[in-house]
Amino acid sequence: MDLDAVRTVVVAAEQGQFREAAAELAITQQAVSKRIAALESELGVRLFTRTARGARLTVDGQAFLPHARALLEAARRATESVRPGRRALRVDVLGRHLASAALLQDFHRKHPGTELDVVTLPNAEAATAAVHAGTIDAAFCTQRIPPDRLPGTVRTVRVLDEPIELLTGPAHALASARTTTLAELARHGIWMPGIVPGSEWGAYYAELAAAFGLSIDAKGPNFGVEHLLQVVSESASLATFVGARTHLVWTARQDLRRIVVREPMPVYPHSLIWRTDNPHPALTALRKHLARGPRGPRNTDVWTPSWA
Repeated sequence: MDLDAVRTVVVAAEQGQFREAAAELAITQQAVSKRIAALESELGVRLFTRTARGARLTVDGQAFLPHARALLEAARRATESVRPGRRALRVDVLGRHLASAALLQDFHRKHPGTELDVVTLPNAEAATAAVHAGTIDAAFCTQRIPPDRLPGTVRTVRVLDEPIELLTGPAHALASARTTTLAELARHGIWMPGIVPGSEWGAYYAELAAAFGLSIDAKGPNFGVEHLLQVVSESASLATFVGARTHLVWTARQDLRRIVVREPMPVYPHSLIWRTDNPHPALTALRKHLARGPRGPRNTDVWTPSWA
């Protein structure tokens, strides 16, 4: 349907005269008549009747008007959803239950009027390419590309060092411990199904395992977080790693335990990437908010991968 014709019908109905509608739309009165006549021909009904006082909607015109307004509003929202500077701030997060999403939620609580469009891309490389192309405004990820090799005006800054914790069921040998060490974990199996080879998560845990002699099993099947929690809760030998800010919900029957890992404390480095020439006002607010927030554990012996 011709949206210009729909817009003309709405303006003509509001003004009550084709002449006034033409003035508001900056077209001729003849153009107004042609647009409306073409739409009436397409619909097979009359939308207006001419009177001595101007143009009046017919019964069909009155039925059509609210839908016409809805069409124009949908078109406006569709346009603004992709127009830089007017659309919602589009941000990529690693996962909607992970720390990156929590950081974005913290920002939204402080800036509730900011519209956000939250997306999840498969890895840091895809996120960097999308930021460079301008299809997203910013991304949370672990940035393994050196800053001097980032494309164009893309920049990155470290925003959070997230401690990695051990998650066990009640029957596990470490279930009653408040803390454990990486040396002790070398004697226990860690199950993390679904780690994608070549991903930033895969690179992180591969280096962590090599550095401390850990046995991390990434074999599936990977049926998702709920299945992982169920298996770990029922096992006396399997445990898994989770980020300290990863949002997990389990039942009282599962009775899972989160255990702090020390000596050293492994932390996962989260970065924000963006383009310096992106004019979106909410992007500046997001960067300022993250700059004020806590970066990670202090006065603690921590471990990060060599490429962080």
